[in-house]
Amino acid sequence: MRYRPDRQGKPISQLGFGCMRFTKKGGGIDYEKAKGEVLLAIGQGVNYFDTAYIYPGSEACLGRILAEEHCREKVYIATKLPQYMLRSRKAVDKVFAEELTRLRTDYIDYYLMHMFTDYAEWERLQGLGIEDWIAQKKAAGAIRSIGFSYHGETEMFLKILDAYDWDFCQIQYNYLDEHTQAGRTGLRAAAERGIPVIIMEPLRGGKLVELPGEAKKALADSGRGWSPAELGLRWLWDQPEVTCVLSGMNSEEMVRENIRVASEAQPGCLTREDRELVERVKAAIRRRERVGCTGCRYCMPCPAGVDIPGNFHYYDLMYLEGRKGSARFEFARNLGLRKDPAFASQCVGCGKCESHCPQHIPIRQKLKEADRALRPLPYKLGLKVARRILS
Repeated sequence: MRYRPDRQGKPISQLGFGCMRFTKKGGGIDYEKAKGEVLLAIGQGVNYFDTAYIYPGSEACLGRILAEEHCREKVYIATKLPQYMLRSRKAVDKVFAEELTRLRTDYIDYYLMHMFTDYAEWERLQGLGIEDWIAQKKAAGAIRSIGFSYHGETEMFLKILDAYDWDFCQIQYNYLDEHTQAGRTGLRAAAERGIPVIIMEPLRGGKLVELPGEAKKALADSGRGWSPAELGLRWLWDQPEVTCVLSGMNSEEMVRENIRVASEAQPGCLTREDRELVERVKAAIRRRERVGCTGCRYCMPCPAGVDIPGNFHYYDLMYLEGRKGSARFEFARNLGLRKDPAFASQCVGCGKCESHCPQHIPIRQKLKEADRALRPLPYKLGLKVARRILS
């Protein structure tokens, strides 16, 4: 494993474990499976584990693993304050105390203000006395480093970056989002200020893994022998401004593969031909993409029961892989035949989802498009019959 320093010079593994996508089982997290993956990662040198208050069961699962396996001191825990949910200093204290309990620890290594999109959110927290609160927690050793995660435009990111003496920040960044959100401009601005940058959505919620045919061909013809995921990860680790790349690993095979790549990649590892390859792959994806959804699920739960990321995933899959029939079949099997259906047509147009979407997607409009594409009349009738048979 290769490491890159934080602001205090502590080594952070350049591959971080994103705990949002632990495998679910029986309405909760598959603890034994998650434990195997986490311990494998720790054993191979991964020391940065990212979770959040709003990830169902994630903090508690990670805390239990680290406590029962006696490896808390081998890792850095990163978790987040859901600032968008809180309206008082008392609420901040309550959430933080709950997080410590879930994680079975008395301190957080890297604590983030979760999902800033606008400077006004930081101003509101200032009004609650958050700067004094941070200072108290750091003085007591309950928080070691303070940062923020960001989904918004570049200009606002730069303003927040300069608003406080941050220890680190976290941004969505990948070769498709090179010039959106904080983007390369934000990445470099943080690095110039000596602020480490943690990367989320490195593979854009799986979109950079499920490549369209022409992109797969370009990758195969390169002779590199890289998988789509490896290309995306190497593109990030090629950049010295990147401190750590989070991966939502939910299989031991994925852990081993990502660790292999992380052990090889370093700044300057891509050649000119590799960068040209990235541009060809990017162009192929852009020609087919229908919705810029990363699958982060901040839009969920939907009051009307729509599985918004699920609908968008299968909508994009129809075009990214050029297999409309099989994408519709998977959609019907995985969403349409649930006990409680999750069709886009259930949308009542309340707009709640759009107010939480980090990608600023016009979700209501795109849901209508997705429903028309995924459920043409024959499929609607077929699903109706199948649901009756299975009910």
